[in-house]
Amino acid sequence: ARDGGAPRARGSRAISRADAGRYICRATNKHGSAVRSIVVTVEYEPSIGEMGCPAQRLWVEGTPAELACAASGNPPPHVACAKLGDGQDPPPASPNVTRAHAGTYQCRATNTHGSALRNVTVAVEYSPAAVSLRVLPSANVSRGASFSVECRAEGLPTPTYGWALPPAPNLRFAADNRSVAVASAAAANRGLYTCTATNRHGRRAGSVMVRVDGEMGCIGKGVGGGVSITTAASPAPSRPAESWLVLLASLGSLGAVTAVGLAAAGGYYLKSTACKKGEYNVRDAEGSSEAACLHRQRHDRGEVYGIQLTQP
Repeated sequence: ARDGGAPRARGSRAISRADAGRYICRATNKHGSAVRSIVVTVEYEPSIGEMGCPAQRLWVEGTPAELACAASGNPPPHVACAKLGDGQDPPPASPNVTRAHAGTYQCRATNTHGSALRNVTVAVEYSPAAVSLRVLPSANVSRGASFSVECRAEGLPTPTYGWALPPAPNLRFAADNRSVAVASAAAANRGLYTCTATNRHGRRAGSVMVRVDGEMGCIGKGVGGGVSITTAASPAPSRPAESWLVLLASLGSLGAVTAVGLAAAGGYYLKSTACKKGEYNVRDAEGSSEAACLHRQRHDRGEVYGIQLTQP
């Protein structure tokens, strides 16, 4: 009889795992009895269940990489797991988890009576990485044109997006906040656009500079101010210049001394008038040491020159 149980009838039957345990054997006749204790073990092939080996695993990048999978069997089975397609065992406890660990693993439990297989899918979560921004159609935007800035980032769980950008009323964000669209670009839209991707494991930011160019005429800043000139074509001399040139030509007969004096006075007048009104002869400016070509094209409108006006 099993220890503590009822006696069992004689006869043969199929062995099950439930038959394992301690048994008491008692022999009796009219002269007395003898007792002996026997321990029965039942061996069986391996099996792998959900409790000891979940089919879905979630690892976090940077933590120790360890794929434990428990199996039942007698004798106790040996369990080995390999990533499908790799033919290699995953690192037991080191190195740390990387995104390359993600995939499906097959675990095999083996003993002298057979083997059992179970597939385990491993997902690896990680903080946002590789944040990239793209300006469409270009980061150099013409005034009045439309453009958009898109932000992309890798991460698991999928990151959420936030923006830091020049404040302007003409901004429209996408439903998932991954992009911002700008209609009729103005000076307020130029500047640094920064996108931050965030999930529960961390955050990462990226930036891009947007330049908004507008057509600018000859604008005088007064003494010491800067002037930007679009040289699509050299303008004719200003009216004051024409008047003085005609006057000088008509007075050529007055003599060299008089002509030189008038020319000097005319030059002073032209320079002071240009400083006051912001007018400047572009063709003269291009050959002057006071003008520096910025080497920028404005859509077939010529090069841009910067002119520094000085105290007359």
